[in-house]
Amino acid sequence: MAEIKEVYVPYAGYKTYCKIVGEKTPGKKPLLVLHGGPGDTHNYLLTYAELADRYGRQVIFYDQIGCGKSQIPHQDDSFYTYDLWVNEFYTVREALGLDDIHLFGNSWGGMLGMLCMMKDDTGVNSFVINSSPVRIQTWLDEANRLIKYLLEDMQEALAEAERTGDYDTPAAKAAYDEYYKRHVVGFYEKDYPKMVRDSFDQVGECYMVMQGASEFVVTGKMRDWDIRDQVGSIKVPCMALSGTDDEGTPYTIKQGVDLIPNCKWTLIPGAPHMANITNPDECLEAVEGFISQYD
Repeated sequence: MAEIKEVYVPYAGYKTYCKIVGEKTPGKKPLLVLHGGPGDTHNYLLTYAELADRYGRQVIFYDQIGCGKSQIPHQDDSFYTYDLWVNEFYTVREALGLDDIHLFGNSWGGMLGMLCMMKDDTGVNSFVINSSPVRIQTWLDEANRLIKYLLEDMQEALAEAERTGDYDTPAAKAAYDEYYKRHVVGFYEKDYPKMVRDSFDQVGECYMVMQGASEFVVTGKMRDWDIRDQVGSIKVPCMALSGTDDEGTPYTIKQGVDLIPNCKWTLIPGAPHMANITNPDECLEAVEGFISQYD
């Protein structure tokens, strides 16, 4: 088993938790992994730690400030901005000596990665964008389209929850559970793997600030997310990775693939948003197969 090191990097008056799996290997550049949310944690992406044992590639995870082991005291909403996490990305890299890497970002992590690659891509050799939208309204339109495939009473329960803000009724919980089973996690809540449960149990307050109360309406600061006219400036070799059953639907992901120069795309049949949970081997092979071309 690969060695695991845990360190904290000072940032914004607090500390960012980092997990380093494996050793640097000649001819294998480290992979830096960005989790989603904002406000989830690295835990649900730990299947990618297997890259260290399987391919001898060092993998680095970190909990973005405001969640998980980088949790901080309650902050005013103004504390949480795109720049907060962009600057953290460069701070972590500098502190850990990650000046020659590959980059992976899931969901919000891919959005964060795109912001970073448009700002300064120095030392990043390739970038896997895992189910990340370039326009949030496309994401929402598609999520609301997917709802229409649920049973009618579930559709009504979700609509009622959105109207009232009460997401804890038995009917609403059952409807969300079905949606998450089909399009997000690939399991019902009672069967969530430990790494998923660990992530969801440590979500930070920044999720409400940036996203909002649900997956279907963005009331937070990301409601105006639209970088379609900017991603053409990304120069790093990119691969989109997503599932056919993903809440980040093929239509949503194609929007980015078409705009990011020479972006490849690996679409995993039957996989939801957390494709690495349901299809770990396919995800590992896709990621290693792509980034190894740029070692």
